[in-house]
This record gives sequence, C-alpha cells and structure tokens, in this order.
Amino acid sequence: MSFNKIAVLGLGNVGTLAALLLHDGGFTVTGFDSRKLQRKRLFKTARLEVTSAKKLTEALKPFEAVLSCLPYHLNVGVAKAAHKLGIHYFDLTEDVPTTQAIREMSKTAKGLMAPQCGLAPGFIGIVGAHLAEQLDMVRAIKLRVGALPQHPTGLLGYAFNWSPEGVVNEYLNDCEVIEESQHKWVSPMEWVETIYVNGVKLEAFTTSGGLGTMCETYGGRIENLDYKSMRYPGHVKLMNFFFHELLMREQREVAGKILTNAKPPVDDDVVYLHASAEGDSEGKLLRKEFVRAYYPIEISGEVRTAIAWTTSASVCAVIEMVRDGTLPAKGFLKQEEIPLGPFLKTHSGSLYDTGHE
Repeated sequence: MSFNKIAVLGLGNVGTLAALLLHDGGFTVTGFDSRKLQRKRLFKTARLEVTSAKKLTEALKPFEAVLSCLPYHLNVGVAKAAHKLGIHYFDLTEDVPTTQAIREMSKTAKGLMAPQCGLAPGFIGIVGAHLAEQLDMVRAIKLRVGALPQHPTGLLGYAFNWSPEGVVNEYLNDCEVIEESQHKWVSPMEWVETIYVNGVKLEAFTTSGGLGTMCETYGGRIENLDYKSMRYPGHVKLMNFFFHELLMREQREVAGKILTNAKPPVDDDVVYLHASAEGDSEGKLLRKEFVRAYYPIEISGEVRTAIAWTTSASVCAVIEMVRDGTLPAKGFLKQEEIPLGPFLKTHSGSLYDTGHE
C-alpha cells in the first residue's frame, strides 16, 4: 500500500539530510526535534519531546510512516507508538536488544517494522547478500565498514562523525558471528586483521550489531560470517586500553563525552566499504568483492559528509522501495532481503553510484 506522509524524528546531520532526500523523493515530510530550530528548511519542522509517549503518539497520528534518527535507546518508544497507530516504522539502530524488541512488535503490526536501515547494519548487508546470490554455494561472507577522517591526526586517527553512544555500544557489546558453521557471540575489538582499500592500509576488528539478522538468515547454510569495523592502524589497541585498562567500559556516557571532546567531527571524511563472499560457482572456487571509498558530495547546494549521506541515502532508498511496492508493507524487514539492483535505482539509492571512487 503506497504512502506519502512521513515524520522524521531527530534533526541532526543524518536526520536533516534524510528528511531532505525524502522531500526530494516526493514525500510530504515533517521533521521533529526537541530543540527549537532557527534555520528554515524545505520541509515542515516542529518541536517534540519524544520521551513523552502520549505527546509522541499524538504527534504521529497524521502520518503514515515514521523514521527515527534518534539515539538507539529512544527507538523502542517510537516503535511502540508506530505499532499502536498502525503506521510504518524505520530506524538506523545497530543495537541488538532494540532490534529484538521491535521484531517482537512486528508480529502484530499493521504496518512494516524496519529497523537497522542505515549503513551497517543496512547497506552493507544488502551488498553482502547480493554477492552471495552470485554463488551456487557460499562458504563465507565478510563485511567491513569504516567511517573515518580523510586526514587523520594523533594516535587514534579518528573523528566522531557518528553518534558517540552508537560507537561506544559497538565497541563494548558482544558480536554475533558464524564461525566454522557454529553460531557464536564473541568479544568486540578482537580478530584484528589488515585490509587495504584503494591502497590505504586499515585494520579491521569485531564490533557489535553490523550483521543485523544475517546470522539467523544464513545459519546452517554458511561456514563463516562476520562483521568488522575498519580503522587506521593502531586504533584498536588504544581503544582496548581506554575501555578495559582504564575501566571506561563501566562509564559509557562519560567515555563518549571524553572521546568526542578529544576527536570532534570533521567535514572531510571518508566511508570505506569492503564486502566479500566466497564459494563455488559452476564447480570453481571464487571470491566476489564489493570495495568502495565514499566521499562527501553536494546535495541541494550543500556539501554533505560521507557518513551522513551514505546513512541517509540507505534508509531513504528503503522507504522509497516500500512506498513503490518493491518491498513488503507489513511485518519485519531484514536488510539482506532487499535486492541491490532496485535499491540503486531509487532516487536516494542512486547516490551510491555517484559518490564513490
């Protein structure tokens, strides 16, 4: 069932750009934020305190869908409001318990419940599944993503262009994998390996949430499946020291504030993607790869960071596909069930074909 009226909650860099892309894609958009916004935008905006379930539900009544670009811990409340109203729900979360709670709601939902629609989980899973489909038998899928400054400084070589709560969550929560055909949970910031993208040396290590529901989907069908974050060499050793030797894992909120104060966001960022699938095709062992470096691009007269537009474009492409009937309009959406070809043909998804080197 087609829909048009959508609310976007949280007007940070990603939320604002997502609302703009949806507006450009033909949706009637209203953006909500807890702050009073000074700058006028192409779409309607309003203030809303999302921690009030009553106010949130009342505000969402006129809409057919809602996109949450809020911190992950607020998403369950938004999903409950969407479920109560029978409207479509989308978010960007990497948090596993949040996704599990939303999936439970989807069993009785009148609309579609679609969490994890960002970059990782999200687009990287769509790519991984696309590579796997090109093989007769798949033995391994390896997914790697890095959102980094183009010109790193200091020993960490990092900048917090993404939510500090999300990054700390990824670095400290256990990671779901399939290893030697066994479904497991392993520690984060382990299994360190070296990867090169366009000649740039990077290190990759386990982080939480990037696979979404893929372990369930590929369980019993694949020997190895894992997700890792990519950083510049030396990063993971220092982060292990910070969180474990200094015991900052016990103070997640404080840790996020310290790190963002030390490594604030930058304009010149880059998003590295390295996805691969190994297996047999017509009796031959092959490795299919999708390797890209995405840079800031201009959208609507303003240069947008790579992490902002790759994340926004991913969720907006999915929303467009649901509206156009390319994806289901009810139940729970797994990212690996989204076809890459139609995704890239959407208004928002087409940015992935133009923004890389």
